[in-house]
Amino acid sequence: MTGLTLPALRRMPVPRGYAADIAVAVAVTAFQLAFIRATLAWHQHQQPSAGAPGVTGYLLLAASGLALIGRRRFPVAVLGVALATTLAADALGAGAWFAVIVAFVSADVARRRAAAIASLVIGYVVTFWPPWRIGQAGHGSVEVAVGVAGWLVVLLAVAELIRMRGQRVAAAERSRADQLRRRASEERVLIARDLHDVLAHNISVINVQANTALHLMDRQPERAREALTSIHEVSKQALAELRTVLGVLRADGDTAPRAPSPGLAQLAELVSAVGAAGLRARVAVQGEPRELPGDVDLAGYRIVQEALTNCARHSASRSADVVVRYQPDGVLVQVDDAGPAQQRLPGSDRGPTGTGNGITGMAERAEAIGGTLSAGVRPDGGFRVVAWLPFAGESAR
Repeated sequence: MTGLTLPALRRMPVPRGYAADIAVAVAVTAFQLAFIRATLAWHQHQQPSAGAPGVTGYLLLAASGLALIGRRRFPVAVLGVALATTLAADALGAGAWFAVIVAFVSADVARRRAAAIASLVIGYVVTFWPPWRIGQAGHGSVEVAVGVAGWLVVLLAVAELIRMRGQRVAAAERSRADQLRRRASEERVLIARDLHDVLAHNISVINVQANTALHLMDRQPERAREALTSIHEVSKQALAELRTVLGVLRADGDTAPRAPSPGLAQLAELVSAVGAAGLRARVAVQGEPRELPGDVDLAGYRIVQEALTNCARHSASRSADVVVRYQPDGVLVQVDDAGPAQQRLPGSDRGPTGTGNGITGMAERAEAIGGTLSAGVRPDGGFRVVAWLPFAGESAR
């Protein structure tokens, strides 16, 4: 036996708002039938000889109301069915236009304005046709025709207002969704940058020390022990910083990061860590040290950290100079190494070039707080990184 099975039927997608459309259709149908029933009872009370519309009229009204179930998916078709059945019912003396009004508003909101306006014109012309009979016996009066035309204009205006409001709400929802996506993307970039800054430096130091320990394990066990001790200390520091970065990802926010964000005041510890990797770094502070804004302080530290990591990985020189210059409107950070870039060594992953995101990350950190960063080869063959980090409210230079 072919055809849809019950599981297949259960898997069929249900249109959004389908239950609400059924409820609206049933409510409009019931209201139309009740309205005609009440109107007929009133007319028979006023004129006992007045006739009833018959079963056909009630069925046509029910069909016009139940057609509203598909008003979201097929707005034009539903409007046509509602209009045709209502006109036929009206010809039988069972005129109730509530289903047509709902179908008209639904079509206009769905941006089927031509079909909606056409339905108004068709319904009006058919109801009052021929126009020269208006005011005669069996036809509506001139006042009724003019009043109905005015109400149709009001109905069109109301439908347009509903449509424009819906468009504004949809545009606001799209804007909020775009902002959330953009914010999430920016947060992912920030997290990736922090993880890179934390891991790249410490992993580079661990890599150098591990390579040293492997080469000296048999010949100079004491130096190998020192290298392993350095690996232990650096890895412990890396884990602590990693916990600090990952602390912001906690959904419940119950546990705040345990350590404060590093800053330029911790450059001595940073220099000591890179010294364990064989890079001698000298720090010179110019100007009067002052308390820096948190974002400026962190950005300066991370830029120095990444620049020293690049020195350890890519420069043949084993020394670097760090200058921190405090100025009234910001702080300038400069890192120099004598160079030149080293060639790839056997058994090492260091080389003259890299495919990482170090310089890009440094530039992004500086630009995020309105600063600038330049990085390039010096005329004497060394490499220089210069970052200008303005304080809040100051413009970048």
